[in-house]
Amino acid sequence: MRLSILVLAAAAATTALGAAAQVQVNINVPGLVAVAPPAPRYEVVPAPRAGYVWAPGHWQWQQGSYAWRGGYWERARPDYVYAPGRWVQADGGWRWVEPNWKRGGKHGREDQRYRHDDRHHHGGHDDDHHGGYHCPPGQAKKGRC
Repeated sequence: MRLSILVLAAAAATTALGAAAQVQVNINVPGLVAVAPPAPRYEVVPAPRAGYVWAPGHWQWQQGSYAWRGGYWERARPDYVYAPGRWVQADGGWRWVEPNWKRGGKHGREDQRYRHDDRHHHGGHDDDHHGGYHCPPGQAKKGRC
């Protein structure tokens, strides 16, 4: 009788240890969010405004949850094309890629060397764009170039 109680207790302890070994560990990696962002909200884009470009709204990660930031007007830059920020899946989570400006081609059109195409874009880096691409100061250390 004592032997079967002892065996039953040992089996219960082994089961509890096995369950404890399956606990998920979350490591806080700066800039990496484990939870996917919600789908973008629908925004009515205002009528064009001379000298400005519309920066669409997006989800921001703040204090452990997503918060919506509505779209806004950004002052246009001559000879540059605005590239809105976006969430990219990377390293087992999600990273926010800041909006930026790409040098435009002739007549204000986007130069094909700097064209963003999601089918060929890998991990939020622009390392496949050569031939004059310049990484802004401090951005390479942040993994954005």
